[in-house]
Amino acid sequence: MRENIWDGPAAAVRLAEGASLGETVDTADPSAWIALDAGARERGWAYGEASWQPSAWERTEGGRALSDALQGGQDTAADGLLTEARLALGLCHRNGRIRAAALARAAACPGLLPLVVVRCSDWAPPVREEARRLLTELLDAESAVRLLPLILRIGRRGRGDFATDLATGVLRAAPRGTLVPLYADADRTVRRYAYRLAVEEGHLSPAELAGVAARDDDTVLQRLCAEAALAASAEGHVDDDVLEPLLGARNPQVRSAGVTALRRAGRGERAVGYLGDRAGVVRACARYVVRQSGGDPVEWYRRRCADAGDPALSAGVVSGLAECGDRSDAEALWALTAHPDPVIRSRAVGGLRLLDVLDVRRLRELLDDPAPGVVREATSALLPSARLLDAGWLLERLAVERARETRVSAFRLLGAHDGLVRLRAAVALVDDPDGGLRHRARQSVQRWHPTADVPAGVAEVGELLGRARHLFGDHVLKRLLWEAGLRA
Repeated sequence: MRENIWDGPAAAVRLAEGASLGETVDTADPSAWIALDAGARERGWAYGEASWQPSAWERTEGGRALSDALQGGQDTAADGLLTEARLALGLCHRNGRIRAAALARAAACPGLLPLVVVRCSDWAPPVREEARRLLTELLDAESAVRLLPLILRIGRRGRGDFATDLATGVLRAAPRGTLVPLYADADRTVRRYAYRLAVEEGHLSPAELAGVAARDDDTVLQRLCAEAALAASAEGHVDDDVLEPLLGARNPQVRSAGVTALRRAGRGERAVGYLGDRAGVVRACARYVVRQSGGDPVEWYRRRCADAGDPALSAGVVSGLAECGDRSDAEALWALTAHPDPVIRSRAVGGLRLLDVLDVRRLRELLDDPAPGVVREATSALLPSARLLDAGWLLERLAVERARETRVSAFRLLGAHDGLVRLRAAVALVDDPDGGLRHRARQSVQRWHPTADVPAGVAEVGELLGRARHLFGDHVLKRLLWEAGLRA
């Protein structure tokens, strides 16, 4: 059974005791090699002697024999002492001379090439230079592909760029299909490296790059491959096998690249179909292409928003009108706040906020909307004018029988009122059955202090603080009452 890859010291002990490398270390996992390298040098503190002791594996019989053999330069290969497993420990040894001696024998053990990669960033110059010479001699395209996850990790270290540069040179000179296994690697850093190299070397066609942009779940790769696919397409011409994957991609950045390419492909009229896309960046690109093709996106949005029963009306269409319309479009958006689709209602309210059209009376009614999204949008729109709302009306919406989103909204808006109203709202919820509201209310009470708009000596302040006295220590409560002009 292999050791946990983070338990490097235990793995080192097993190797010293004669276990094989394959049963002790997950040789396919770069983390296992790094853990072994660090664990083999981990030393223990001897409290009785007040000194650092050798690593646990060095204190084993096999460990002592290995150190003596490598340090003394004995030729012990014949007696089987320098097995691949024990030589791995020599490559990780805390003594630089022993690491150098192990490197001199590592060329005969291909399975130790990962540790040669690790030693390429060694802090001891003689060890580092010998490891680099050895890696230059041994690294071919096949081993570069196999070791790339480890090479890229070591490349992030100080002095670690040598192995990365060497592997890049080897892979650039390799046949086109060499990188294929790396395209599906579980490590996204490896995939990014492989696709960047493939793009630079022209290993993938525009159609293949577009397919990757549409399929891969890594946003960096999606953007890289989408841009490369379009850049590699012939000037003034983009094939359907490039456009269609981009236009159908889930990622908005990839779709927007495809929409923008419609103009270059001479198909600007197709961009109209993306004016109502769910993503703002795609809508913006579609508007640009439509304008460049002689169309008027604003009028297109206005026609669809004017008819609430239009089956083509979507949340993206409503947002698009707000993004490129003006205040004259406010009435169309107000009408859509009564639409049966809650998403369209919430987008309509968000659009009114974007156009900076505020009608406190009409927005206030939306706080009772059954859709939480509508209530949240209305609250955001009302917050700058919260003091214009009747505090008593808002306090009624704190009642436990109200919808939770309405109660949260009312509490947020009451928090923007003056100090006394804010205290009333918070104290009303200090024992609320809703844990989230109760927590917010208690925090609000504990942070409350009389402000200039709270007259000194108001008896209601004392009553409210008395109801929440369990949230304060005696000293804090006395100080608050004194600040409010009241006696404890």
